[in-house]
Amino acid sequence: MKFDPETLVYNDQGLIPAIAQDETGAVLMMAWMNIEAVKRTLETRRVTYWSRSRQAFWIKGETSGHIQRLIDLRVDCDADCLLMIVEQEGPACHTNRRSCFYTSVLEGDAVELMAPMA
Repeated sequence: MKFDPETLVYNDQGLIPAIAQDETGAVLMMAWMNIEAVKRTLETRRVTYWSRSRQAFWIKGETSGHIQRLIDLRVDCDADCLLMIVEQEGPACHTNRRSCFYTSVLEGDAVELMAPMA
C-alpha cells in the first residue's frame, strides 16, 4: 500500500509533531512538519521541518552542518504524530547538545544531564 502524507492528521495550523530519534533509540528532538515538509523529507531523505517562528522550511543541518538523514519514517496509531529514525551528524539541539532533552526533573530540581558538545 502506497503511503500518502495527506492521510496524516494535521492540527488546525496544518502541522504534525515529528520526533527525531537516532539509531540507538535516543530521542534527539521534536519539531513540526507540514504536508510539504513530510513530502520533501521522503523525497530527499534529508529531514525538513516547518519553522513556526520563521514561517519557512528548515532543512536540518542546512546552516549548521548538523544534518539529519532519514532512515525510517513511522506514523503513530492515530496518524497524528511522526517518529523519524535518523542518522544525526553532530548535535541535534541548537544548544550544541546531542539531544534537546538534556534536562531531567529530579525531586523538583532541574538537572542538566549533558554538556554541550565540544
